[in-house]
Amino acid sequence: MLDATTLPLLFFVFVLAMFLGVELIKKVPSQLHTPLMSGSNAISGITIVGALIASGHQGSDVVATALAVLAIAFATINVVGGYLVTDRMLGMFKSKGKEDSRP
Repeated sequence: MLDATTLPLLFFVFVLAMFLGVELIKKVPSQLHTPLMSGSNAISGITIVGALIASGHQGSDVVATALAVLAIAFATINVVGGYLVTDRMLGMFKSKGKEDSRP
């Protein structure tokens, strides 16, 4: 259970992380944005593992399990989207004369 001093601290860290993320993304040149973001989306795999652990915790309540399932769903979408964007981006660099050997 959260006490009165923990919740404001967690909220402060959340707002600070949002501000830092926006500032960092604004500094990335547009040519590098897609490759960096698609590659870093794989980090969402860590979120999937953490959410799986949280959802399987023995003493978790319904809210914690529901949030863990939502985290798993959103992180999975992020990982799959990152790989699809990376594959599409790398496909732009293939020469036109070669046939694609993938099924």
